[in-house]
Amino acid sequence: MTAATNRPINRRVVLASHPDGMVKESDFRIEDEQLGELGEGEVLVKQEAISIDAFIRTALNEQEGLHTAVPIGGVIGTLGVGRVVESNNDEFAVGDAVSGGMGAQTYIQGQPMYQKIDDSQVPATAYLGALGLTTGVTAYFGILECGAAKEGDTVVVSGAAGAVGTIAAQVAKIKGCKVIGIAGGKEKCDFLVNELGLDGAIDYKNDDIDAKIKELCPGGVDVFFDNVGGELLDIVLDNLAFKGRISICGAISQYGDQQNVRGPSLYLRLAERWGTMGGFVVSYYADKFEQAYADLGQWMAEDKLVMPETIEEGIDNFPKALIGLFNGANTGKMLVKLD
Repeated sequence: MTAATNRPINRRVVLASHPDGMVKESDFRIEDEQLGELGEGEVLVKQEAISIDAFIRTALNEQEGLHTAVPIGGVIGTLGVGRVVESNNDEFAVGDAVSGGMGAQTYIQGQPMYQKIDDSQVPATAYLGALGLTTGVTAYFGILECGAAKEGDTVVVSGAAGAVGTIAAQVAKIKGCKVIGIAGGKEKCDFLVNELGLDGAIDYKNDDIDAKIKELCPGGVDVFFDNVGGELLDIVLDNLAFKGRISICGAISQYGDQQNVRGPSLYLRLAERWGTMGGFVVSYYADKFEQAYADLGQWMAEDKLVMPETIEEGIDNFPKALIGLFNGANTGKMLVKLD
């Protein structure tokens, strides 16, 4: 608080330049903003944690892409959780925990564009992870609806040690599938097998991916949950089982140059093997959200579903956290925790 106004200072991350390739710290700028008095119906929220997601990169280009472009000088769009510290709105009380699109900043002031959450049974950050719309709920529908995974299927998940991948792999296991995860490095592969209980793991940095898929999936891949795209997608297409399904969740390998995205060259495997490949956005399944939250919450309560977190502390480390996400620095959910 400042002595002169007794109003908070909002520390925020804005876009300094459009990234050329992958993001770097100089693409961002940290600014301080003096907040004014609350208007009618407005709420002041102190943000407690920021979700670091791959979709953020798609909004930093000069041209519109998969998400609304952030203008130069604009606050980086992110999801987060926080707590109401001041309210002129009858629907929100001081102390309420909230979640939604809050942006990369320490305070959010204005008309509420978020929802109240219940953090009495689970930590608030669960609503960014296992119960998060862009994480746990996305994984749920990508596996069960888009991928139509069923008991006995062989499921392969790329980016399996990341936030969405860890949940997708666990949901498939809960449903009785054989699950193979693809991740970078021995430590992450050990985590997938020893901590998450997957049936096998492939280290894309050191293994011959094609040979390992053939070894671990001798009958082919029934469902591929793809977070990566690029060459890896072609390798799995070449190992697709008859009537196999590919669920396109993301393509993190392509986000650095979206004007020159590399598509699959082996797409004819879909015709040869009566396979299907479909993309999805979690909002397509809005009418089924209630069931997804109920299932995910129950699995958490039964300790069938876990979400590890990788934490960076402080708003000034937002750029570092985002860069780390694309460099594979995280296991599970990457978060920026705020004081």
